[in-house]
Amino acid sequence: MFSERTSVGLDVHARSVVAHGMDQVSGEVFTARLVPDSSSVLEWLGQLPGPVATIYEAGPTGFGLARSLRAAGTRCEVVAPSKLQRPAGNRIKTDARDAEHLCRLLRLDDFTAVAVPAEGSEAARDLVRAREACRSDLTRSRQRVSKLLLRHGIVWSGGKAWTNPHLAWLVRHQLPGPAQWALDEGVDQVLVTLARRKRLDAHIAQLAADSVWTPIVRRLGCLRGVSTLTGFALAVEIDDWTRFNGHTIGAYLGLVPCEHSSGQSRALGSITKTGNRHVRRLLVEAAWHHKPAYKAGTTIRARWDLAPAAARLRGDAGNRRLHHRWAQFEKRKKNNNVAVVAIAREMAGWCWSLAMTE
Repeated sequence: MFSERTSVGLDVHARSVVAHGMDQVSGEVFTARLVPDSSSVLEWLGQLPGPVATIYEAGPTGFGLARSLRAAGTRCEVVAPSKLQRPAGNRIKTDARDAEHLCRLLRLDDFTAVAVPAEGSEAARDLVRAREACRSDLTRSRQRVSKLLLRHGIVWSGGKAWTNPHLAWLVRHQLPGPAQWALDEGVDQVLVTLARRKRLDAHIAQLAADSVWTPIVRRLGCLRGVSTLTGFALAVEIDDWTRFNGHTIGAYLGLVPCEHSSGQSRALGSITKTGNRHVRRLLVEAAWHHKPAYKAGTTIRARWDLAPAAARLRGDAGNRRLHHRWAQFEKRKKNNNVAVVAIAREMAGWCWSLAMTE
């Protein structure tokens, strides 16, 4: 419940911070337009009747302001913009009105707060997302090269594409006229992006092997499909696993179906796709690994050797359960895309179970 004397809503932008404060005792209203600097915001908040609580929306400006305010002893809430209650008939939107609206929501405790990660967790998350962006860049670069060759009637038929023989074939290939320049640029972009991905993988492997996330990464690795890269991404993206349980984590990741029910009718649709889309993609990719018959091979046993005994037993049970679910879906002739999302939703619960295992 709101217990402070003054509530302050902050509309934070890259070049300005619009503040709206309200004193609960006297009813006095305080407004200001500040520079986006934590020291300036703290100086202005120090002039208000205390104690003071603040609130602002999560956005591209990050969590630096929230960490600075909390370090100074001021309660600061960061809210999810998609969860804010806004009047349906409101047709005027300004920074001042947004700040006033946040101030009222804070006083009423009518908001959904997001977790503010530590500075180290946010930095590791940036590294993981840089790897994600590199993966997307590599896919687009490869597609540009292959479609350029296809327009000239050239198709690789020497086995799997983008292997060393394929790259060597691309370097040796010659196109007529300026098309060769375009091909050279495309191949160079693929090679440069591959080098970027290799460097990022090395950095992630280094952190996964010796950091505060190492125990969780090793426990998550007891599941099939969760490699070092996937386990580290899950650990830093979710960060605080105690916020969830085995049932709610699927909803947080947008892996539960949307619902529209009224009276006696109940209609379920596609998954909500809310929450962290990076983790959702990783879990869907990992879920495909549980479709083949389960057998503890060399790779999974090597990862088990790094994890505690309780995590190994839990991971083995999860692998058997998830493959059994795949077999049930195939027996019922369920669509693969529907089945893999269901497996990913259940796999999120198993990941939470392993992360919480001592």
